[in-house]
Amino acid sequence: MIILKNILYKVAIEAVKGSTDVSVHAIQFDSRKIQAHDAFVAIVGTLSDGHNFISKAIELGATSIICENFPEDIVSDITYIKVKNTNEALAFMATNFYDNPSVKLKLVGITGTNGKTTVASLLYQLFTNAGYKVGLLSTVKIMVGTDEYKATHTTPDSLTINYFLNEMITNGVEFCFMEVSSHGIHQKRIEGLHFAGGVFTNLSHDHLDYHPTFSDYRDVKKSFFDGLPKTAFVLTNIDDKNGLVMIQNSVAKKLTYALKSYSDYKAQILENQLSGLLLKINGNEVWVKLIGTFNAYNLVAIYGTAVELGLEKLEVLRLLSNLESVSGRFQFIVSNQKITAIVDYAHTPDALENVLKTINSIRTKNEQLITVVGCGGDRDKAKRPIMANIASTLSDKVIITSDNPRTENPETIIAEMEVGVEPQNFKKVVSITDRKQAIKTACQLANPNDIILIAGKGHETYQEINGIRHDFDDMKMVREFLIQMNK
Repeated sequence: MIILKNILYKVAIEAVKGSTDVSVHAIQFDSRKIQAHDAFVAIVGTLSDGHNFISKAIELGATSIICENFPEDIVSDITYIKVKNTNEALAFMATNFYDNPSVKLKLVGITGTNGKTTVASLLYQLFTNAGYKVGLLSTVKIMVGTDEYKATHTTPDSLTINYFLNEMITNGVEFCFMEVSSHGIHQKRIEGLHFAGGVFTNLSHDHLDYHPTFSDYRDVKKSFFDGLPKTAFVLTNIDDKNGLVMIQNSVAKKLTYALKSYSDYKAQILENQLSGLLLKINGNEVWVKLIGTFNAYNLVAIYGTAVELGLEKLEVLRLLSNLESVSGRFQFIVSNQKITAIVDYAHTPDALENVLKTINSIRTKNEQLITVVGCGGDRDKAKRPIMANIASTLSDKVIITSDNPRTENPETIIAEMEVGVEPQNFKKVVSITDRKQAIKTACQLANPNDIILIAGKGHETYQEINGIRHDFDDMKMVREFLIQMNK
């Protein structure tokens, strides 16, 4: 049990009804999880308002209520704390409840439109291979040392973040690498955390279903770096036009990385093959198993981060050469018929263009490039025609299909994508609503040495349709179809 007043440190309190000198068993923002002596934080969400569940929380045993507005019915012996922003209050309360775990390890946040998962996951892999106990908070999974937990969001809620950071401390973790999403920043999920460093990968069109404008999206990302302390470092990609914008108001130690510009950490691509990349990083050559220009950026960001965290430069290069690709990020298999199938998470225009350009830079042009692509439902609609335009421009054949339609009609999504296909590319494109059939068709269209790209879902092992998640794994699916073709 912890006394309520001890977990309200740094919380902007506007009014109090009742005593703060009461015990708190746990903090909850989901009324269904309430037990005796819990504190309930009423969060105003996009789909529901926690204030509507205050009475239910009290019935289940909550003795403390943190809210933005007092309820009409005040129950005696219940403590009510009115705050300006319950998301922010929850973050500080979670940090205090778990005794500020982020201060006790080196926490590095990675943000940007693309590359967050790859950079965070490969940093986890690199530091683990270097002999450290490491934590990971990513889209794909949460790792506490070698123990794996399921991830539900790119950036978890603040309670989950602090819970796992505390678990990391208990298990002797020294470093933690964390994806920091724009949603997570805007919803105050990272408030109260102490970061040892921050990395900016890039910025392009995404999440404009959530953020009103691109500039708003950019400024939310920037606020992460604005909040870093003087003791932290910030490493930014200055080949991106927003790279310097991100750090202009930061008080952290400012460092840069690039492929094209003069920078603190500079990489040059010497060879780019399907088997890997030969890079020169700050004057030293290293062969890595990842491919593509986008991965060259990721790798130099990883190199710079590792050096800033104290690893020896030549040792970092050795560790880079042993890194394995991240699940669903340019994962590929080659069938007995020499058909290469690539599965990638590319779900933004910039990411799709990068992957397709990488493939085109490697292939000899004698092979067909067949792309299977869709767009998610209930998300940014503006990128749908752009994605189809990029795919049809940079591929020999394109199959437009479903991604995660969620609550939208998948045929409507596909129709909105088709608008972006230019007349000269009409003959390249076919639309198949069923994703399984789309992948099967791509395999049937492929000849020996052809390349199939299946974009959009990457590591995901489900397809969400009308609120229900159905088992669906792009890599598993394409592997099965290619095996069938070999028989």
